[in-house]
This record gives sequence, C-alpha cells and structure tokens, in this order.
Amino acid sequence: MKVTIENHPCFNEDKKHTSGRVHLPVAPRCNVQCNFCNRKFDCANETRPGVTSSVLTPEEALAYLDNLLSIKKNISVVGIAGPGDPFANPVETMTTLRLVREKYPEMILCLATNGLALEPYIDELAELGVSHVTITVNGINPAVTSDIYSWIRYDKKVYSGLEAAGILLEEQIKSALKLKSRGIIVKINSIVIDGVNERHIPEIAKEFSALGADIMNCIPHFPVENTKFGHFKEPTKIQVKNVTLEAGKYLKIMHHCTRCRADAAGLLGENETIHDFKVEVPVKEKKIFELTEERPYIAVASREGLLINMHLGEVEQCAIYGLNNGKIELIEKRTTPDRGLGDERWKQLSALLSDCAVILVNGAGEKPVQVLKEQGLYVMQTDSLINEIVSSIFNGKDVSKMEKKFSGCGTLCSGTGGGCG
Repeated sequence: MKVTIENHPCFNEDKKHTSGRVHLPVAPRCNVQCNFCNRKFDCANETRPGVTSSVLTPEEALAYLDNLLSIKKNISVVGIAGPGDPFANPVETMTTLRLVREKYPEMILCLATNGLALEPYIDELAELGVSHVTITVNGINPAVTSDIYSWIRYDKKVYSGLEAAGILLEEQIKSALKLKSRGIIVKINSIVIDGVNERHIPEIAKEFSALGADIMNCIPHFPVENTKFGHFKEPTKIQVKNVTLEAGKYLKIMHHCTRCRADAAGLLGENETIHDFKVEVPVKEKKIFELTEERPYIAVASREGLLINMHLGEVEQCAIYGLNNGKIELIEKRTTPDRGLGDERWKQLSALLSDCAVILVNGAGEKPVQVLKEQGLYVMQTDSLINEIVSSIFNGKDVSKMEKKFSGCGTLCSGTGGGCG
C-alpha cells in the first residue's frame, strides 16, 4: 500500500484537523545536553518535548500502536521524537521503525533528532520509507551554539564549548545533505532563545535552505525548571514574529507547532498521551536489583564523572554514590583490584563493593557479570547520564529501560579478568 506523505499534519497545515500522529517514546538516552532541556520519563502533566509518561521497548511500542489504532482511526503518522534522541538509542529506534513498517506499510514514518548521530542510518531510513526527518539546529556560528549546549557525546567521547559546537554543526550539515540525496523531506527546528540566538536564526534558515531543507519551525524557548536557561524569559510573540519573518525569506515556515511531547497522540493540539488512552504497558514484576540496608550504595564507572562510559574490564576506580540526609552525594572513590587475576579479580571486586547493590558500567563480559551476580552484585550496562540514572534509582523508579543488552566483547576478551585486550 502506498504511503501518502501529504497527510503529515506537521508538514501540511491543511491536514492538522483531520490527520493525527503518534510519537512512540522508545528513545530515553540523549547524546547532547541542551541548556534548556530537562527530560522526564514518567510525567503526565507537562506538554513539551523531552517528556513522556512511559518509556517503551520496541515490542511494547508496537502493541501500544495496535491498541491506539483501534481507538483513534485518524492516525496517519508514526514518529519517534525522544524523550532523548533517536540515534542515541539506535537499536531501539531502528527496531521500532522496522516493526511498524512491516505491520503498517501505509503509515508515514518520521523522526526528530539533533542530527549528531543521524548520518550512518540515513540509507536504512530511506529503505524503510521514512519520509520526514526533523533536525534541531540552534546555531551555525559555534560562538552562539556553544552557549546553548553544555556538552555533546560523539564517538564515545564528551566534548564541550566551541569544539562541541563545531562537531555538531558538521554532522547536521552532512545529515541534511544526505537526507536530501535520498529524497527525504527535511524540517529544521530552531529554538528561539531570548538574548542568545534569536537574531541568528535567519542565518540558520539561509544556510540550510542552501542545503535543500524544505521547511523550518521556529519554536519559542519554554523556560523549564532545573535547567541552565530555566530563569530566561520566554520570547515575546513580537520577537518570534520578527524571527519568522526574516527566516521566511529563505525557508517556508511552519506556523502551527504545538510543542509535542515524546508520547503525543491524536490530532495536533489535542495533547493526548499514553496516559490518556489508558493503554496497558507491560511492567516487570520484579526489579532487576534493589537497594537494601545492607547494600545502600551505587557504584559507577565513568571517565569524567558525567556519563557511564567505561567497560567493566577497564575500570580502575569506582565512584560510590549514596544518600546523606536524603540528598544524593558522591560518597567516595574506590580503587579496583588489578587486572590479570581471573575470576579472583571479580571476587575481590565484589568484596570491595559489598555495600553496593549495583555497579553501573558501559559494557561487561558474560563471565564477570555472572561471577559478580553470584556474589550479590548486579552489573547494569548502560550509557546514561550519571545524575539521571543514579537519581532514578534512589527515587525508586524502574530503570530497566535504560539498560543495554549484552552484545559481546569481541574475540580479544577472554573473561579472565585481564580486561578487554
């Protein structure tokens, strides 16, 4: 069955009252930290990007879509827009798109991304018939952009400042060019931030118009609590109008954006979500691990103290997090046992962390995971932000969706305690 791309309500204003969309929240992790963003995974009250009532696995997302389509007959678009970035969660994103395309060949598929890790997946997106991609571009001058992002994570490294801004823009430009070469419609989202980039946005429009972008959406910054820009004023309607008038000299402007959540469903402006449709989402009956009186702490493996980004085999020091008068604190750092001890290394590590319920790592071999589990220490593989996952654990939230599945360590890893080669 043919996909009717004209029925996308975000790209065709004439369809906003007749064609609905659903965002499937399968992408919790993000590879950039915007100074205006605070993602929430269990929020039913806020209507803005980065927020969802639940995070779903691809299989749960398909089941949810099945149920939703039995209730809402006007859904023509399935999108993935977070609550993090689709390509900071490439396995979940691509699996979801494949499942949806196989079962619903007539459905419009779309994505919203920061563009940092998009380019390697564009060929497959085109093969799957993804017809619309939105890239959020908040600056083309690194001096401007560096004020908007605290850091980016690219190629397993963390960058900040002008270097981060340069890498991000380079990847966004590469992605826009490749998307257009594959016949995919490109929308540029730009957040209008008072005193930061509002005078710069027409330059973004000019640059990406030359690259072939089709449409632009200038979104007023919405101040969010507990962010660096949380105290900024929201741009006035006159400011936004002036920005769109100037940007409109280069690109067609979208005027009907409703700042959708990562789990939005239905017609634009209806503000319905998973929570509203009361769709049952499978919940694990038992937590994967649990903090107890005997094991009240969390061990973390990180290179710079920001992200979970070290393999278990290369960890030389663990950061230990705990509660102090109800406040999450870094309690101390502990030096791990030397490499080359075989299973004895992991037994020594379990003894070192005998007061920890879990150690958070970016990867681990099957053998050490099993040894540590037998000693009562759960090894959770994730690439989350430390603050995000540690806070979720101490607040009793389900973090199973933030866990990565074991995918093998390669032929050089013997599981003997000697590291990963």
